[in-house]
Amino acid sequence: MMQLNSNSIYPCPACRLGKVQAMPLMEAMACDCCQQIFETDVERQQLKMLSCQPPLVWRWNGRRWIEAYYDGVEFGWGYTLAAIALVAVPTAIVGLTVYIFPPLPDTPLYWLPYAWIWLTFLSHLLTICWLAIEFYQFQLGIFLKTLLQRLVFR
Repeated sequence: MMQLNSNSIYPCPACRLGKVQAMPLMEAMACDCCQQIFETDVERQQLKMLSCQPPLVWRWNGRRWIEAYYDGVEFGWGYTLAAIALVAVPTAIVGLTVYIFPPLPDTPLYWLPYAWIWLTFLSHLLTICWLAIEFYQFQLGIFLKTLLQRLVFR
């Protein structure tokens, strides 16, 4: 197992595609792919991403980065339940409305209420996914661009 030090090269925990290495003439590390700047805490074997407040922190276990968390922020079951409720409750309301007042089979847009149920579910689910991506600062565009480059130049 390799201990974290500022002179080695590590995989980037933010984009998971680049390499994190020491920046010349600075006491920081940077990724060659996503351009994020990190601060190392060698004693605690941690890497802090400085571009967000509070900083996102990963711990080095000797082989890979684990436990991405925000320094000083704890999430409980309340956030998970709120996310599930944001997806389930509007979908249930629309679905219950279609169940109580079903469309007539001979009408031109008979399928629309059922499609509306799925659109409600997908739009609320995508909202939760977008919030998670924004919160964890996962740069989807950089990830897809780098992944495409790796597949093309293989």
